[in-house]
Amino acid sequence: MVCRIAIIGDGAWATVCGVMLSENGNAVRIWSPFPQAAEDLRRTRQNGRYLPGVRLPDEIEVTGEDDCAMKDADIVLHAVPAQYARGVWRRLAGRYRPGTPICSVVKGVENRTLLRPTQVLADVLGTATGPLAALSGPSIAPEVAQKLPATVTVASDDQAFAETIQARISRPYFRVYTNSDLPGVELAGATKNVVAIAAGILDGLSAGSNAKAALLTRGLVEITRLGLAMGAKAETFAGLAGMGDLVTTCISPLGRNRSFGEAVGRGATVEQAVKSFAPAVVEGVATAASVVELADKMHIEMPITRAVYDVVFAGRSSKTAIVELMTRPLKAEGC
Repeated sequence: MVCRIAIIGDGAWATVCGVMLSENGNAVRIWSPFPQAAEDLRRTRQNGRYLPGVRLPDEIEVTGEDDCAMKDADIVLHAVPAQYARGVWRRLAGRYRPGTPICSVVKGVENRTLLRPTQVLADVLGTATGPLAALSGPSIAPEVAQKLPATVTVASDDQAFAETIQARISRPYFRVYTNSDLPGVELAGATKNVVAIAAGILDGLSAGSNAKAALLTRGLVEITRLGLAMGAKAETFAGLAGMGDLVTTCISPLGRNRSFGEAVGRGATVEQAVKSFAPAVVEGVATAASVVELADKMHIEMPITRAVYDVVFAGRSSKTAIVELMTRPLKAEGC
């Protein structure tokens, strides 16, 4: 049976997911919030702004019309950057059919509310909200678009919905596991972007492989610490959504968060580095502010995250931040 899937968003990952879902015989519609961008994508069958060189199958419908965004959809895929999601879903809420399941592929924590992507959806849609899921893991979009092997996880409180997403989007080159820890998968996907900025800063400073290995290890410790305080499971952070995604994001030359950090480490201002990636969004920048606020709220020590925040928002130099991390009071490794 053909499944009708509406993708809300027009970024690189929305495009890749659309291709995979279409390859599996699903009826796919991609909605862009920008009518001209939708027209360009429909005409050229290529996402020139976010994923040039990747052809969109002719079977995929593209629209910029709000009324058509989720019309007759059996499943909705949420692919709008975290800090813009609330505005988009307020705009589309009247077109959402109550109870329609939604899978988020977004990584971030909303500023001020400190809500995860699926929590933002539930907050906007209220009692109309259907089953929610989050797909996350080591999956750099340009690599998946080239059909290079990737493995991710889909988490939901509704096991049947997780299995539905698993079946609908899995490809020979894209393996999907299920997971019951929705908070953990979303928190892991958000917080690893902040650590990736720190990894990029190290690269920009030519700090070496030893420093990178230590950063990843201790970064995983602190994001796990936050996750546990918020009710997530420790094993999630040792899995694909945690350690797996952290490694990819911190080492890949294609990762925006790492590349942003590298630019800052080499001397670019935060504003210059952010602008160089436009119109793409460096999610870890806004997420750093949210995670620091969460850490304060939960009384959790997160020195790497706070160092990134200080560089990005408080004007501290990258070198000073590294020195301060290295000269913190000595302690046992388990702390």
